[in-house]
Amino acid sequence: MLTALAIRDVVLIERLDLSFGHGLTVLTGETGAGKSILLDSLGLALGARADAGLVRAGTEQASVTACFNVRPDHPALEVLAEQGLQVEDDIVFRRTVAKDGRSRAFVNDQPVGVALLRRVGALLVEVQGQHEQMGLADPASHAGFLDQFGVPAPLRDAVTSAWRTWHDATTKLAAARATIEAAARDEEWLRHAVDELAKLAPLEGEEDQLAAERQRLQQGERRAEAIAAALSELTPRDRRNSGPASALRSASRALQRLVPNSQPDAVNPAAEAMTALERAEEALAEAENLLTRLAHEADADPRLLEQAEERLFALRAAARKHAVPVSDLPALLDRLCVRLAAIDTGTAEIAALEQAARDGQARYAAAAALLSTARQEASARLDAAVAIELPPLRLDKARFHAEVALLDEAGWGPTGADAVRFLIATNPGQEPGPLARIASGGEMSRLMLALKVVLAAGSVVPTLVFDEVDSGIGGATAAAVGDRLGRVAEGLQVLVVTHSPQVAARGRTHLRVAKATIGGRAATDVEHLSVSDRREEIARMLAGETITAAARAAADELLGATP
Repeated sequence: MLTALAIRDVVLIERLDLSFGHGLTVLTGETGAGKSILLDSLGLALGARADAGLVRAGTEQASVTACFNVRPDHPALEVLAEQGLQVEDDIVFRRTVAKDGRSRAFVNDQPVGVALLRRVGALLVEVQGQHEQMGLADPASHAGFLDQFGVPAPLRDAVTSAWRTWHDATTKLAAARATIEAAARDEEWLRHAVDELAKLAPLEGEEDQLAAERQRLQQGERRAEAIAAALSELTPRDRRNSGPASALRSASRALQRLVPNSQPDAVNPAAEAMTALERAEEALAEAENLLTRLAHEADADPRLLEQAEERLFALRAAARKHAVPVSDLPALLDRLCVRLAAIDTGTAEIAALEQAARDGQARYAAAAALLSTARQEASARLDAAVAIELPPLRLDKARFHAEVALLDEAGWGPTGADAVRFLIATNPGQEPGPLARIASGGEMSRLMLALKVVLAAGSVVPTLVFDEVDSGIGGATAAAVGDRLGRVAEGLQVLVVTHSPQVAARGRTHLRVAKATIGGRAATDVEHLSVSDRREEIARMLAGETITAAARAAADELLGATP
């Protein structure tokens, strides 16, 4: 419900803070005092069209803040959650309008679009007035109101569930048909692509394995080439190049000639050098042996590298051809096989899906028929209940009818196969027609009140606003309006702008709107009336400018007090 309304610089209101409670709140005041400004301010907070004319003269902007307290399962919280707005306590709407007419909207201090403000506001407040109606006047809401009035929830849930099942089946059928049609158009290409990829037989992770194998084989080939080059230097095949071993032996023989044959026991002066040459020969022989062994161990097979590269390059070429990574080739082959298989198995699959769609439609039609029957029965009970409420509201000649009409299949949906409209005929012999087209402003407001009396128990909107619902009536009819407003307020919060003392006397809370001149400027203010002040206000409404003792006595009687 609406708990607070803060208004700043709106037309004649400079600063106003109002609090609201449960039950019926009445707003009274002389004509022109500014009651409509309050409703315009609330409407602005709820997403109504912004107008630069609302900004008080001499100020930069107007602002209105409305605070609502709702139960944890209220639909408004779900709508806000869909937009990423989490609400822990109250829902706070704020709207500002600059003097150039530009406006901004906020929910709990988060900027939002006006459309969201309007959507959520419609779930929180319903306005019924002489010139504007929301909620019941919208035909799109009538099926929901009728269902809440007298249609069991399991019937509605069964229709919604059957609709989803049917809708899912038709969606799958359409997708299967589209897949088969696309596959049939591409059959020749599909068969070629599947054959080509099947021969290639790509494996999961094969590219990484081949790349690693290719690198290993390349390194082995380079290692074998280096060993072979080293051996060729040690044991050259070219006779013109004797190699290091031959050079060492030649050097050793040359040094041995330093001792003449005639002096065999003489010491060779190059003995130390000859010993070094011997060691060099031994080291060279050992190096040759080691390199020979390494050459045998590193015997690289160039065919293995060639095969790995051919396989790797073939995979990458196929990937480029189909514009996918190499790693996706196995999955691509699977997908293409499925599409190709769909051509062969598609007839059976389509037949099964068509049967599922027919079964879903039959179940939906059966559930919708039960719902339609329940709505017809609820319609009759609603007609009778509203008929009881009309005569006391000076609508005794009016006839209300909740029409339930079966729609063509194209109009079926998750809420059923019916179109529900609330119709009214205000004169004898007149054919019932749409509410807004047939009823006048005053009739519409009283008709909405009658409907709210009957439908209030099922309403998700916690706050109702009636603007001069008592216009043009008095006496017993005004008393009947007040009685019904009180009954609606037993379950909902009701705010009513009234000129009727009979209606004002039923209020749990009484606000008086007054206009005064302060500093040469007109200003509107609102006062919460005490019990004694209420007596004076209702007496004024009864008597006019001069309040008499008789008017006070009548006010006491209306208020249920002892004179």
